[in-house]
Amino acid sequence: MIKYLVVYEKTKTGYSAYVPDIPGVIATGKTKPIVEKNIFGAIQFHLEGLKEEKLRIPKSQADSEVLVFAI
Repeated sequence: MIKYLVVYEKTKTGYSAYVPDIPGVIATGKTKPIVEKNIFGAIQFHLEGLKEEKLRIPKSQADSEVLVFAI
C-alpha cells in the first residue's frame, strides 16, 4: 500500500487537484467531493497502467505543512 499527497486548489469554477509525486495526474470538479473522487480515480488508473506496463511505481516523497502567520 502507498500513500500520496494530493493538493487541492479552489478555482473560479470549482476545484482542481494534483499529485506532486505523480506529474501529469490531475483532476477537476465543481465541488471538493467530486474532485476527490476524480483524483482518486485518476491516480488509480495511472498506477494500474504503470503496473500493467511493468513500469516503476513512483515513491511517495512529497510532504506538506501548514504555516500560520499573525498579521
